[in-house]
Amino acid sequence: MNANKQFSLEGKVAIITGSSKGIGKAIAKGLAELGAHVVISSRSQEACGEVVNEFIKDGLKAIGIACHIGKEEQRKHLVDRTISQLGRIDVLVNNAAINPVFGPIEDVDPTIFDKIMDVNVKAPWALSNLVLPHLQKNNNGSIVNIASVEALTPGLGLGLYSTSKAALLMMSKNQAKEWGQYGIRVNAICPGLIQTKFSAALWTNEKLLSKVEKNLPSARMGQPEEMVGLACLLASDAGSYMTGGVYTADGGYMIAG
Repeated sequence: MNANKQFSLEGKVAIITGSSKGIGKAIAKGLAELGAHVVISSRSQEACGEVVNEFIKDGLKAIGIACHIGKEEQRKHLVDRTISQLGRIDVLVNNAAINPVFGPIEDVDPTIFDKIMDVNVKAPWALSNLVLPHLQKNNNGSIVNIASVEALTPGLGLGLYSTSKAALLMMSKNQAKEWGQYGIRVNAICPGLIQTKFSAALWTNEKLLSKVEKNLPSARMGQPEEMVGLACLLASDAGSYMTGGVYTADGGYMIAG
């Protein structure tokens, strides 16, 4: 098959959570550039609208639907509105996540523990379940869960975030195993240190950043746009035989030692 056709997302609808900025926005733009009608989603309708306007100016197809993924009724609204406006769902990118604490795991308040698990694990599980019947309908579909290298090896001060992302990896594998019979593929991407607002606590600390970069084979942190190629591969027919996989895009962090 022609490579352009394999990567084409013409006629497809993709929901990307946490896509008003950072990695989510970069992935949404990449999918839209391949022809997908993308659904921009974050907590703020205003932030979603700004991204939609930007994409439309670039000739891309996008709508914005605000959604706090930690809230059940808002998840349902996101899926229902997508179907009522666009008629189908082909791709779900579970990107939205939180990390409200940095420090030893024993110091974390139980309410913060619940919040992290609610948003980083329960929400992608629940949203995937809501999208499932629509993917089943087409006997084709792709779910891409955005995890982290922190899911693969413990860092310092990010214990519960790491734990939540490790849970997301196992969930991805189980979804892939159970939903393959419906033509649905599920994969996970583990970014390394990427320059976004989410990771600002790490890269704004010059001492810490220089220590990290010194150890990386790439000798630098990544940019959100560097996650796009992998996401586009997994979302499109170019990745049609890829499911249950965990893929790193980390500048060599996992081999740095």
